[in-house]
Parts: sequence; C-alpha cells; structure tokens
Amino acid sequence: MAVFGFALTLGLGVWQLSRAHEREALAARQAEADRLPELTLEEALEGRESTGRRVRLQGRWLTGYTVYLDNRQRDGRPGFELVTPLEVPTRNGAVAVLVVRGWAPRDFRDRQALPRIPTPEGDVTVVGRVVPRIPRLYELGSAPSGAIRQNLDIAGFRQETHLPLVDFAVLQTDPAPADGLRRDWPTPAIGAERNYGYAAQWFALSGLIFILYVGFQIVRFRSLRNQD
Repeated sequence: MAVFGFALTLGLGVWQLSRAHEREALAARQAEADRLPELTLEEALEGRESTGRRVRLQGRWLTGYTVYLDNRQRDGRPGFELVTPLEVPTRNGAVAVLVVRGWAPRDFRDRQALPRIPTPEGDVTVVGRVVPRIPRLYELGSAPSGAIRQNLDIAGFRQETHLPLVDFAVLQTDPAPADGLRRDWPTPAIGAERNYGYAAQWFALSGLIFILYVGFQIVRFRSLRNQD
C-alpha cells in the first residue's frame, strides 16, 4: 500500500510539473506570435499557423445572433462574455467570424436580464487574437439554445443558425471604452505557479510516505532481530 501511495503521489507531482511546462510553452508561443504582424482574415483562413496570431477584421456585426456566455467571472464577480458574429466580405463571398467581444457584469436582481452593450451599425474594424475554439466551462446535461448559454460550439452554432461561420473564433483585444466591455483575457502562463505549488505538495507527500515506509521497515527489522 505504501509503495502504491508513493508511486501515485510521485506521478501526480510529475504531472503537475508537465502542466506547468505546457503553460509556459504556450505563453512563449503566444509571446512569439504577438511579435508577428497582424493577419487579414483571408491570411488566417489560408494559413495553418494562425492560432494565437493577431488578426484585423473589417465587417459588420450580426447583433441578432449575439450569445451571452454565463458564469464567467472577473475579480470574483459573475457576469457574461458576449459573443457576436462579424460578417466579413472575402474574395469568395461573405463569411462570419464568432468574436468574443468581452466581459460584462450581470444584474444581481434579475439573472435573466441582459447587459445593454452599445454595438455600432455599419462597417467596423475589429482587432483580436485567433483561437481554435471559444473557451469552455464544464457543463452538465444538454446545452441550451437561447441567448444565455454556458458554452458555444462553432460547428453546432453554424448548424443552428446556418451562418457561414469559419472554423475558428477571435478574442477581441482592441480597446473600445464606448462599449464598456472588459477584455483582460487570461494569458496562457496563468496557473503555472499554481501547478508548481501543487507539484511541490505532491512531492513532499511522496517523500513523507517514503520516509515513513523506510522508518517502519527499520523499526520492524530491529524488532525481529531483538526477538532472535
């Protein structure tokens, strides 16, 4: 049993270290991507290495398809992340890009009340970062289909709305104080320190199990020798 506990805690420590290294590698790749020039939508559609790259889009908001992602927090305060498709013209016809526009607090008096976010009509320019999917939270049961949802899947939303959605989303990063949305997106490195802390705890527990096991064996060996 002690050997199993030692192996388990040691393995969990190694796993936490690997998670920390993964986060740091993601942060390094993101920093490298940030040094590269902005992409156009057509370049993002053509390139295989567009994830994490900055992109500049020009189009118009399809506000009727806005989704409010629930249970998103900032500084311990619950709220929504707004996702609105942006219709962008291309050489091969218009496509739509799901843009995660930012965070807004929710109304504590009415959980179903939606924040009023000013959205300009006509052509707009949006700067953001390409992500392969919209960040998800754990969800029990089937996903709702209303304006307020826990998560949003690109392929499922394409089938639901029949919009010509591209296979990636964009986290909007350009500041736009007029809309009041927060865009302080977490960086990939956030959490690495926590992983290192967990790893240290698991290694400490593993070492304790090893010391107790060896100590018990020494005491047992001496007891047997005294009996002889």
